[in-house]
Amino acid sequence: MKFRVFIDLLAAPVLFAQTPAASGVSYEFFRDKVQPIFLAKRPGHARCIECHDNGFPRLQELSEGATTWNEEQSKKNFAAWSPMVVPGNPLGSRMLMHPLAHEAGGDPFHAGGKHWKSQSDPEWQTLVAWVNTGKAAPAPATATLDYNYFVKNIEPIFLKPRAANEGTGNACAACHTRVASRMRLQVLPAGATMWTEEQSRQNFQTVMSVVTPGDIVASRLLLHPLATAAGGDPTHTGGKFWASKDNPEWKTIAEWIQGGKAQ
Repeated sequence: MKFRVFIDLLAAPVLFAQTPAASGVSYEFFRDKVQPIFLAKRPGHARCIECHDNGFPRLQELSEGATTWNEEQSKKNFAAWSPMVVPGNPLGSRMLMHPLAHEAGGDPFHAGGKHWKSQSDPEWQTLVAWVNTGKAAPAPATATLDYNYFVKNIEPIFLKPRAANEGTGNACAACHTRVASRMRLQVLPAGATMWTEEQSRQNFQTVMSVVTPGDIVASRLLLHPLATAAGGDPTHTGGKFWASKDNPEWKTIAEWIQGGKAQ
């Protein structure tokens, strides 16, 4: 299925909500090292501030005659931009992946263009250093979640082709292997229809960040694609796949979260 991108994904609701502003990343590092990146001149592209002083995430307008932000403005910038990163996880941070060239592992689209051709770019490495000033959230306990059930029953859901009336009509993997989010799945090998054992292990660990073992109400994997009227989250960029909790896919994932084992 062809992957479709019609909107600036940075401005869209995230597929799986990222860390709130109180994320643990350093404010001082952001103020002193990250903010200058927003002001840097870009041959062939507008400076970040040219779009983001009126866009999302928003940068504060510079005071008249100023060449950088004051302390109050910097704190507002930090509050707006820190939710765009996942502490300790640069590749899961939209702020780093949107302006990175797709061939270098970045997201498919950024309205402001691709600023960095590789992950070795000094600006990109500065952002990596900032993201790594925060600690990655500890992995949830996995003892009650069965890996074999995950491979047999959950991963096929991520790969299932979707009809036009199912969300945006794209398989989960069409977005989640390409777009920065907490649930960044592995890219399938060329010509493959399923992940390798090593990739499945990595997917299993990744999906742990969006489930709470034993608690289906607290597991975002079940709430994002579920219709809001049925108790799901307000938004999901990929759309709503499940109209109710009676959906067989929803029940399959719920059974796994509640300790289901592979037969």
